[in-house]
Amino acid sequence: MKIAIIGAGKLGRKVADALLGGDHSLTVVDSNEHVLEKLVSQMDVMTVNANAKDTSVLKQIGVASHDYLLTCTGSDEQNILIASFAKKLGCPRVIASVRDPEHMNQIDFIKENMDIDYVVNSDLSIAIEIYRYLVEKYTLANGVFTSGKVALIEFFAWHIPELVDLPITNVGQILKDMLVVALSRNGKVIIPHGDTVIQKDDVLYVVGEKQDVLTLSDKVTDRQHKYNDIQKVMIMGGGKTGLYLARKLEDFGVAVKIIEKDLDRCHYLSSHLDNAMILNGDATDLNLLEEENFDAMDAVITSTGFDEDNLLLALTAKKRGIEDVIAKISRSSYSDLIETMGIDMALNPLDITASNILRYIQGSKRVISSMLVQGQAEIMEIIADDRMPLVNKKLSTLTLPAGVIIAAIHRGSEAIIPNGDTIIREGDRVMIIALLSEIKNIETLMRTKSKLHFGG
Repeated sequence: MKIAIIGAGKLGRKVADALLGGDHSLTVVDSNEHVLEKLVSQMDVMTVNANAKDTSVLKQIGVASHDYLLTCTGSDEQNILIASFAKKLGCPRVIASVRDPEHMNQIDFIKENMDIDYVVNSDLSIAIEIYRYLVEKYTLANGVFTSGKVALIEFFAWHIPELVDLPITNVGQILKDMLVVALSRNGKVIIPHGDTVIQKDDVLYVVGEKQDVLTLSDKVTDRQHKYNDIQKVMIMGGGKTGLYLARKLEDFGVAVKIIEKDLDRCHYLSSHLDNAMILNGDATDLNLLEEENFDAMDAVITSTGFDEDNLLLALTAKKRGIEDVIAKISRSSYSDLIETMGIDMALNPLDITASNILRYIQGSKRVISSMLVQGQAEIMEIIADDRMPLVNKKLSTLTLPAGVIIAAIHRGSEAIIPNGDTIIREGDRVMIIALLSEIKNIETLMRTKSKLHFGG
């Protein structure tokens, strides 16, 4: 497919890098020449140094010949306007990044009247994932996700004591005909390998035939709960993410405190939130935290504009015994730190937003369903095409990335829990679990233009 990306910032680069894995033809437009030079040195894309608000630029790149156009500049207004121009000039599907709450309050009106097909909002997306974790406590609505004759369940390892301290290779002795496809440990979702040893507090994600999983669910359901009794939450950082999250928590009846440095922003938050307490101060000030009964919070979310501050504040909260601590982290290079810190969850807004964009671009022809696991991994079902590199080969011969696992296969009326000898055939419905950090490799897995062996 031909795809145009307007804006070579963090999101634009992330999406471009992932799409290249799927062998798409990309054109990236940005008004910053230096940014484009850096992009070209890293990726094989066509670049145009210009302001896409000028319709002559959109005509120059042949926008009508593109299948999709994504606008992700730093300005909502530009994104909306350029996407609308592109649609009027003949681009069949346009996507706009829109983050401002004022725009989101009337987003349906904007989409309809500006003729925009799909809107992404990184701040709202991450706020929704945090809300789901805090309020529902479990990512899956009732602990079980079903698809046809296959189901996936999540539960703490200690629900079945025999699993604790067991390597993944031996799980089949306890969970017959089932597969542990992911686990969450110390705030990080992991795709396990044969030598991974299950720990007591791990959250396990197990796939099996539907009836087997429902039987397993009966053993742990009495100890699972859908809603958490969360009452008091502190949000450190009153940016867009903090605002969206506070609104959702307010609606659920949670008492929310927001600590924000900028006084003008505090006034804005006060006028846009009904019941939240807004505190003008520095969240790194321990005296302020003591005054605001920091230790009495049920949960703390760190969502300032700086990853380093978010990690430091999250670590401080966890050391003070806060039950749920969630950090917003944009740099993937910090992912290895997170597991050692023991915080409950670290979410990357770029990964979540890029995943949303890619699923929309792929449409229902290849990806027939998808859902996020703790905002860090994705369960997806794809239709196997014989031009995909994962088809007609034993799974043991595929060099899958460490963060990807083939979880289950539907073939006609048959449900298959795969092993190394399993072969995916054309037309199979394949359930894949993948870390969001592997979105480029997932695109490569689903590439249909060539029959090259995946992973070399």
